[in-house]
Amino acid sequence: MSSNSADAPARARTGWVLVALLCLSIFLVDTLSPLDMAIAVLYVVVVLLSAGLFGRTGLLVVAGACVMMTMLSFVIMHATDYNISSTMRCFVSVAAITVTTVLSLRNQQATGALREQAALLDLSHDAIFVRNLADTIVYWNHGAERLYGWTRAEALGQQAGALLKTDFPSPRADIMGILLKTGQWEGEIVQTTRDGRKLVCTSRWSLQRDARGRPMGTMETNHDITERQKAEQELNQVRSDLAHVTRVSTMGELTASIAHEVNQPLAAVVTNGEACLRWLRRPVADLGEAEASVTRMIANARRASEVVERLRAFARRGEPLRDALDSAELVEDCVLLLERELSNHRVRLELALAPDLPRIEGDRIQLQQVLINLVLNAIQAMDEVPEGQRVLTVRNALETPTWSMDGTAELTISVRDTGPGIAPDVFASLFSPFVSTKQDGMGLGLSVSRSIAQAHGGRIDATPHPEGGMCFTLTMPLASTPPSSSTRDTRP
Repeated sequence: MSSNSADAPARARTGWVLVALLCLSIFLVDTLSPLDMAIAVLYVVVVLLSAGLFGRTGLLVVAGACVMMTMLSFVIMHATDYNISSTMRCFVSVAAITVTTVLSLRNQQATGALREQAALLDLSHDAIFVRNLADTIVYWNHGAERLYGWTRAEALGQQAGALLKTDFPSPRADIMGILLKTGQWEGEIVQTTRDGRKLVCTSRWSLQRDARGRPMGTMETNHDITERQKAEQELNQVRSDLAHVTRVSTMGELTASIAHEVNQPLAAVVTNGEACLRWLRRPVADLGEAEASVTRMIANARRASEVVERLRAFARRGEPLRDALDSAELVEDCVLLLERELSNHRVRLELALAPDLPRIEGDRIQLQQVLINLVLNAIQAMDEVPEGQRVLTVRNALETPTWSMDGTAELTISVRDTGPGIAPDVFASLFSPFVSTKQDGMGLGLSVSRSIAQAHGGRIDATPHPEGGMCFTLTMPLASTPPSSSTRDTRP
């Protein structure tokens, strides 16, 4: 048992003794004094003192005793010389005691309700404190004690901003403007604890107003998300690493195509180099033909360099970069890397790309990875179909979902094949990790692709096409900022 609980009975006894002495003193003065005045009004002091010492029952007992002693003193003093003046003084005294008692009971009730509300706030795991318009802390719950390290006694009276060294996501004046206008504000802030640790918190502010509607203070509720934010960063890193692994795996599948794409311009360089030497070794060197051969060498070397640069960018590992991207350009870049695969599998490509659609926002390399995965899957899915029926259709479009309440449009890139489709038992878990329709597949491509799409605020949907085959649709939100001067990847 705490010392406060142990001392409570002693304080109660002391209070009763003090109240009894005051009542007795006022009664004796009122009864024995020759002063012609309402001395019994002094019982109001006893009632006010009792309101702070006792509960409702104790207060009513003291108030009743005061009224009885007032009446007894009146009877003793004026039993034989009754007059209207003394009666009015008695009535005023009783009325004062009664009014004071009623007001004290209401104050006790309000104070009790406030204590109960404060106790409920103390049960919260969140840090909750109240500050007045001068930013001075006037309430500090147990959650704030646990989170920041300062006790209630230490925090009360302190300036909240100076104590917690709060960093705001925008100027504080702008935040206060929103608070005064709407009555609330929510955002992420960075604060410092007593031991110097930095905390990232989601903060919710509620404006308190008085009966006339004037601002009088702000209740701030803060929830620590530091560990959650670290976990999200680690998850994003794992997602990025996994995406890199699948890109490298995809490049392994494209080894033959890559070798062909690089070897073809290099072979042309050798052929034109040999031709150049022959023109120069003639008895009369043909400088015009030699120059033409060198020009072709340079063009083919640049072509090989571009192929290598595209592959290097695709396999590169780095932090995702968000930029405004052209969907048609994204598709064309992916097709350049897959031309050999299309040729080897005897697949006819049909592109239906609108060039002037709004841009999407995202990481070029990661979105290329998604599209290459979808296109490569579609190419391989048509191996069982006769060569003349292998058609791959890629189109982009601007669409407004039927469920959109505000008419917000989205950009879609659909990849449709004419393969045999996907069995119903596999379709249900198509995007799950390690689920593959290929015998030698890892089953990570679609899972990682969906994760990338979701990280960009988009999604991937798979639907069987009525005419056969599958249609995979990448849906992305439109970019909120205008395109920069260059949307090409510039990571080292």
